[in-house]
Amino acid sequence: MNYIKGKISNCIYFNEDNNYLVAVFKIKETNDSTIKEQALKTITITGNFFDYNTEETYILYGEVIKHERYGKQFKVDNYEKVALTTEDALIEFLSSSLIKGCGEKTAKKIVDTLGVKALDLIKENFNNLLLVPGMTPQKAQSIYESILKHANTDDTLIELKKVGFSIKESTKIYQKFKDKTLMYVQENLYAFNKLIDFNKLDQLYLLNNNDQFSVVRLNACVIEAMNRISDTLGDTYYYLNQINSRLQLDFKIFLDDEELKIILSRLESKGLVVIIEQRIYLADYYMKEKDIVNNLGLINDNPTIKINNLDELLENLEYSLNVNYNLEQKEAIKSALKNRITIISGGPGTGKTTIVNAIVKLYIKINKLSLYDLNNTIALLAPTGRASKKLSMSTGFGAMTIHRYLKWNKETDDFGVNEINKNLHKLIIIDEFSMIDVNLFDALLKGIYSNVQLIIVGDAFQLPSVGPGLVLNDLIESQKFDFIQLDKIYRQSQNSYIPYLAREIKEQNISDEYLTKKDDYNFISSSSANIKNLIKQICLKSLDKNLDNADVQILAPMYKGENGIDNLNILMQGIFNPPDVDKKEISYNEVVFREKDKVLQLINNPDCNVYNGDIGYIVQINYRKDNKSKDKVVIDFDGNFVEYTKEDLKMIKHAYAITIHKSQGSEFDHVIMPISKNYSKMLYNKLLYTGVSRAKKSLVLIGEINAFLMAVNNNYSTNRKTTLKEFLYNTL
Repeated sequence: MNYIKGKISNCIYFNEDNNYLVAVFKIKETNDSTIKEQALKTITITGNFFDYNTEETYILYGEVIKHERYGKQFKVDNYEKVALTTEDALIEFLSSSLIKGCGEKTAKKIVDTLGVKALDLIKENFNNLLLVPGMTPQKAQSIYESILKHANTDDTLIELKKVGFSIKESTKIYQKFKDKTLMYVQENLYAFNKLIDFNKLDQLYLLNNNDQFSVVRLNACVIEAMNRISDTLGDTYYYLNQINSRLQLDFKIFLDDEELKIILSRLESKGLVVIIEQRIYLADYYMKEKDIVNNLGLINDNPTIKINNLDELLENLEYSLNVNYNLEQKEAIKSALKNRITIISGGPGTGKTTIVNAIVKLYIKINKLSLYDLNNTIALLAPTGRASKKLSMSTGFGAMTIHRYLKWNKETDDFGVNEINKNLHKLIIIDEFSMIDVNLFDALLKGIYSNVQLIIVGDAFQLPSVGPGLVLNDLIESQKFDFIQLDKIYRQSQNSYIPYLAREIKEQNISDEYLTKKDDYNFISSSSANIKNLIKQICLKSLDKNLDNADVQILAPMYKGENGIDNLNILMQGIFNPPDVDKKEISYNEVVFREKDKVLQLINNPDCNVYNGDIGYIVQINYRKDNKSKDKVVIDFDGNFVEYTKEDLKMIKHAYAITIHKSQGSEFDHVIMPISKNYSKMLYNKLLYTGVSRAKKSLVLIGEINAFLMAVNNNYSTNRKTTLKEFLYNTL
């Protein structure tokens, strides 16, 4: 491999999050023919460096590349620091800014006294420093700690690289584990699982240990197998055969039941697993289900609220808002205001938001809340940014995501609001509750006091949460809480059909009406091969009607394939936001983003108040002539302007077409849904129902009639194994 030897003379750019460095490097020695031929004295270097400095000599391994904008650069794959072998080099190092309390005179005295092996002697015994003339104990301690810190960091990074981690991975690990890093390298490589992909850890462990049946590996793989079952199936407990199958499939570990039971028993003794009869839990999920039950019980134990004139207040509200609530809605409103926990479920068009609005207005009136009191007493929450904005718009009051409410820290994956530091709100309304898993609900309940009134609003028939658990269904089926099911649909117009179609899909009782064009609905029969062409025609007609990509949303089940989201986004970008000399562009992973593009946030970023599922628009791309990695993309999320670096673009995708899963918690004026047998097992009842129920003003289904009917009658859904319902039933 080619190398260059020398010093970093000037930093151009350094990203503290991932330790990515762009710098000028002064070359002293090299074996690279390109550098030799052109007699280059300096070159721009790029790569990941931990705690780089300009005081030391490095050997950088990599290759010279020609950047389209910045010319020749040396791309660093690996590096090492050059050992200090001369007295001059040692004096230069000791008197550098890296070593506290040591100037040039002191450095010279140290080298004169201890020689070129001074660093080794100091690391071996602190008292060796006291042999230096004029050395005080305080100064010696400062020098000793600086040398030790520097040496430990270097030794740790060297060991991590020896194991097989990249520079980037090594720095990430060291930043997290610090002085404990080497202990885990030697004792349990799998401790880095939250930072490094498990498959890579497993591969490195086998390369360095050559023992696929070691206790360390078997323990780690069994835990990982259980986590993967939860991630893919949503289960909170498992059976022996499930775990064994996953071990065989993912790790080629073949055990009989008795061997696996021994491992599980060992994990149970460590407090990592809970075994109850045939059920095997990860201790974390077991405790979260138990804690949810206990905290709900504490809330439920509080007395109900007595409101003497509630019927009169409700009548006055109807009069002032010019509405007439039906019996179901009145029951829901009264229950929410009187009971400690109320669950309200209903499909599209059944008036859930109308009820929430009424509950908030009456609660304010009953409790005589001022504007100041309101912000400290009522919390309106939802699992996604778009859902919280919808809730805010429907009530006229501020709403936020649960993650923001709990002050989630992205770096540590912890919540600032927790069982020690609770929020004080007395009325908490959670919308789109079907999306909430055991992890988030457990965290929320731990962050609030038990004297709260909790109102849970959602559609029990929608897709379950992405994370493990079946929380909404379990709460309803436990029959421990006041539950109101809303069934009456309110028409938007005489010829509206969307909410009725959603109900027919839910009940698997499709009438012939689904083939008849309505005010808000149309089914266009098409072969799979012609779906994209028809979508294009509809979108072009939408533009003629002055509708743009903010008004029209395409929902599809999957990313890949002829009619997959990736292809549809390319098509839609060409229609709604074609190339233009006045629009700047930036490429990332072969995807072109340009100004005015509609984009989707993929991960939560609480620091910028933008969350998974939020849709925004690229309003500006700023090029940096000196360094392309510093190019900036500004995205507008409903008035929240967020700046992204080029590397940050991994957090977004185009949003002209999005998955039905990502659409949960959102509503769109005009929805287009392609329906094709090519979507295979992704065409099932709940998915179709969820997609249809996202449309507010119009819905167009395009595709094969047989595929649509197959989806309606396909009850595919993983029957998640959870015990929350059982724990609730047996405890409360």
